[in-house]
Amino acid sequence: MSYLFPLRHAGLIGQLARREVHTRYRQSWLGTAWLVLTPLLMLVVYTLVFRHVFQVRWSPPGEGNLAFALRLYAGLAVFNFFAECVNRAPLLIVEQPHLVKKVVFPVEVLPWASVMAALAHLGIAAVALLGLRWLGMGTVPLSALALPLVWLPLLPLCLGLGWGLSAVGTFIRDIGQILSMAMTALVFMSPVFFPVDALPGGLRDWMWLNPLAPIMTQTRTVLLEGQWPDWSLCFLSFVASLAVAWAGAALFRRLRPGFSDVV
Repeated sequence: MSYLFPLRHAGLIGQLARREVHTRYRQSWLGTAWLVLTPLLMLVVYTLVFRHVFQVRWSPPGEGNLAFALRLYAGLAVFNFFAECVNRAPLLIVEQPHLVKKVVFPVEVLPWASVMAALAHLGIAAVALLGLRWLGMGTVPLSALALPLVWLPLLPLCLGLGWGLSAVGTFIRDIGQILSMAMTALVFMSPVFFPVDALPGGLRDWMWLNPLAPIMTQTRTVLLEGQWPDWSLCFLSFVASLAVAWAGAALFRRLRPGFSDVV
């Protein structure tokens, strides 16, 4: 439980997260402005390709480019946060040998710091989503208040994968390359560019096994449709994510004694 609620290390986690965000953009001309520019530029590219090249259509028919972009961005915001945490996870231990070899340093907080740094991008995405909703439809629905609860399962999910993948990645360095390919495939196997309802019945059932599918779908529900989320689906998603967090923490705890021997 101390892994999931590291209250006594909250200050350390915040410091590490701020350092990670600052380091990432320190040498660039635009600095932290890339937090906003990167997702918006990618959104323009995806909208151009899928809207005008591949002629992808969402319901209702006849929607404008801005409404289409909002549907895409609702899925991309979730996926980008997940992909950032997962792709970073295998390197969390091996890139910090000076911290791992300090007996007193709590290395279990490294996934926390990584997730908190990624939350900066997700927070910017939330502001952009609300802004696009207001520009495209003139209002922001009251149901948007439920967005933090819809996204809440992402936290234990990414923490669990962070602990598990960082522990395994310390011993098996090929994990990073495998995950890079897996994330490329996952973006097209998640309801980012299409709604779950567009799939045939059999494939639709399998899609719900993707932990990102209910989160993306519920994001569009609360932002675009102006409806409150399916609370039972949110609860099941959160419970499943907690199970991933528990399994990842258990694996991390078991492999942790060997970290200092291989980094």
